[in-house]
Amino acid sequence: MLQTDGVFKELTEMRVRTPWVEALKKKQEEGIDPTEKSEIAATPSDRDLTPKRMADSYHRVVIPLAQDPWLLDNYLNASGHIRLGTIFMDLDALSGVIAYKHTGESVTTVTAAVDRITINHPLKELCDLELSGQVTFATGRSSMEISIQVAKAPKKGGAPVHKEDVLMTCAFTMVSLDPNTKKPVAISPVKIETEEEKRLFTLGEKNYNTKKDRAKTGLRKQTPNDEESDLIHAMWLRQLEYH
Repeated sequence: MLQTDGVFKELTEMRVRTPWVEALKKKQEEGIDPTEKSEIAATPSDRDLTPKRMADSYHRVVIPLAQDPWLLDNYLNASGHIRLGTIFMDLDALSGVIAYKHTGESVTTVTAAVDRITINHPLKELCDLELSGQVTFATGRSSMEISIQVAKAPKKGGAPVHKEDVLMTCAFTMVSLDPNTKKPVAISPVKIETEEEKRLFTLGEKNYNTKKDRAKTGLRKQTPNDEESDLIHAMWLRQLEYH
């Protein structure tokens, strides 16, 4: 039986196996409060930021749902369908592994956003799932975009995934911070080598610019216009139907 604490075990094996509360206690005994910002940076200013290939950060993992009924039990809802929320917990952990492979040590990477979620083919049968992804957009600043896909795992290990077997795709935006100061730190840009990588990079760049434009007109900057107010009111009325 493959145990899971909410995230598939293989995705957390890279972590230091120390309970969070024990790590916090140890820091406090050293006179350090990890929740507070520090003026002393932990990330070396002269670390290597040589451009990296997209393939360098690629990572895949197979969740053997069809082989392990006890593991499957963690992923099913009362109707016998896969809980997408549980899958997204795994995808978030996978993004952390991919980000680590790109940034290396001495930085803390956090999830900033998840978007472009596309369900290509709904899962209609119980099968092993292959989760895979890589960094597809990074310019040398603090953020990166990671493209992820969920697919039916090929029956032969290492075989390519067919287009019709891709169940879902999405993009995670991750930001790297100094563990002490909590300020953004620069990371290596990605190196484009193929036309497909150029397409993925361009898509990430477009998404990055769109977010910047939307931030200028967000609710923190200005009040909703008439059209937005009507939409918010309609959504509020709709949610009353569920109470």
